[in-house]
Amino acid sequence: MSTTPFSPVTHADRFARAREAHSVALLEDYAELIGDLHAEMGEARVADIAARMGVAQPTATKAVSRLKREGLATSCPYRGVFLTEAGAALADRVRRRHRTVVSLLVAVGVSEDVAELDAEGIEHHVSDQTLSAFDRFLSGRAPDN
Repeated sequence: MSTTPFSPVTHADRFARAREAHSVALLEDYAELIGDLHAEMGEARVADIAARMGVAQPTATKAVSRLKREGLATSCPYRGVFLTEAGAALADRVRRRHRTVVSLLVAVGVSEDVAELDAEGIEHHVSDQTLSAFDRFLSGRAPDN
């Protein structure tokens, strides 16, 4: 029986990549939510962001600070949080990915409620190539291969 030797560097690299992906996913979720709040309510206040994300206000404030450091958001005292052009583009990409994943899951027989829940995780980890394949499948086109 052949076994592959354990490589701590490879193992650690996988965990580091997973942590980075999780960190990016949170940033994407906050950007998407801020865009949604602006569309629904005309503003995105930290209190509303925290309530929708199910976190404490200091947690939401920390996430907004990160969005600002990354150039994805700005804020004004007493006026809430606003997405920059780059932040709005990110929110739009995440929203499109989410809709595509939900549509695919529903197309293969998953209920709408479960598809919405599952898409929350999948949308952040699916590649552009896979999303294109999902879109082709949903539109009934043949693969590009």
